Amino acid sequence: MPSTVGGMADQPLALVTGASRGIGAAVARALAPTHRLLLGGRDEAALTGLARDLAGSTPWPIDLTDTEAVAAAAERIPRLDVLVHSAGVAGLGTVAESDAAVWRHNLEVNVVAVAELTRLLLPALRASKGHVVLINSGQGLSARAGWGPYAASKFALRAYADVLRAEEEVNGLRVTSVYPGRTDTEMQQAVVAHEGGRYSPERYLRPESVAAAVLSAVSAEADAHLTEVTIRPRPLG
Repeated sequence: MPSTVGGMADQPLALVTGASRGIGAAVARALAPTHRLLLGGRDEAALTGLARDLAGSTPWPIDLTDTEAVAAAAERIPRLDVLVHSAGVAGLGTVAESDAAVWRHNLEVNVVAVAELTRLLLPALRASKGHVVLINSGQGLSARAGWGPYAASKFALRAYADVLRAEEEVNGLRVTSVYPGRTDTEMQQAVVAHEGGRYSPERYLRPESVAAAVLSAVSAEADAHLTEVTIRPRPLG
């Protein structure tokens, strides 16, 4: 695991999880002009390819549910300006058909892994009075039938962000929850297939639009704290 990042040493450092594709990759591209980057994810080949396109970025391949590996990797980051949690899963199903494994998997990836990585990196974030951005979901604001395990994890992530903000603002941290509506990603394709629908990319947000909202939150002046950002698709044409 690399311990240093290329690029200008005076640029702030951002770690983006789920950076191999979708919203995470778009966020990395949006931050690249102003930040050195650690590109987190499990697909090392995809991360390496993205790093070749983004000067000052370094792949950070890791399984966020592997607590020992995460702890070892976090130890090598003494200072961190931005942590963007974009990695996640969407295990759907009705209450009647979703067994314990489905609930555990959603909560493990979408909440527990987020909490543990953040905990391990709090000293590095406090050192820079940094910013934690959590990519949530519209399902973290309003749950609907058939989405129980996923929605529960996103409601929990919302509560986690609120508590983190309340506890760490005294240490100078900013914490932003971003609630995108349906976004044109591989995850969304799988969701639509699960629902038995026809996938139409033009109906959904572009990952770049979500990334622009993240950049706005991260770039806010020191006196401003964007705590929650909700984004919905807007039909065009």
